[in-house]
Amino acid sequence: MTTLYDKVREDLLEKIRTGAYPEGETIPSEPELAQIYGVSRATIRQALQILSDDGYVEKRRRRGTIVTKPKVDQSFTLEVSSFEDAMRTEGRLPRTNVILFRAEIASEEVARKLGLSGKDKVYKLVRLRYVDDQPNVFVESYVPCAPYPGLDGYDFNEESLYAAMDACGEPVASARRRFEAIRAEGAAATLLDVEAGDPLILFHTIGYDAAGRPVEYSIARYRGASNSFEISVTR
Repeated sequence: MTTLYDKVREDLLEKIRTGAYPEGETIPSEPELAQIYGVSRATIRQALQILSDDGYVEKRRRRGTIVTKPKVDQSFTLEVSSFEDAMRTEGRLPRTNVILFRAEIASEEVARKLGLSGKDKVYKLVRLRYVDDQPNVFVESYVPCAPYPGLDGYDFNEESLYAAMDACGEPVASARRRFEAIRAEGAAATLLDVEAGDPLILFHTIGYDAAGRPVEYSIARYRGASNSFEISVTR
């Protein structure tokens, strides 16, 4: 049996897909939609929540409910593969803006994660990565300089970090990732074009070469409202 909120959701989704409610536009308010469909605001709220969970709409402070693209499937985070390849496989358009790339002495945290001494140098690469022209993830990556001579000769606006590491030294063969939900603040909120306090997904990744040596450490902040993460388990 089709519920009232399912009927509302299906009609709203059809309007989104046909462009009656185009991407980036604000749809009518909950009271207006309740009047249009002749249902309660609770029914409208439930229909909008499902559309939001599926990534078709997003509630914004001071703007209301706007139409967005479906969430980006970040299943690549369970694999050792490049962001660019994974997004193109999903039929999305990736783009990278390098904010900072330099060699520096490893901080205490980075040295600990990569098993380095306090005087070892690392490449620090800071990027803002886009999907379909929307900022999607803000990521800081650290790679030890010694095993990867020539890494500073690459343009990471165009090149994949993992592909460059493959060419300069040992490839990343495995990775361990830890993730948690955080609230957006400061520069990350500004760069990802979200409100302070909005949800972000924080990933800490350590990449290892075939011998089990840590060769990459990254900290990535994903827009919580724009991404979905799938995890498979076996028994």
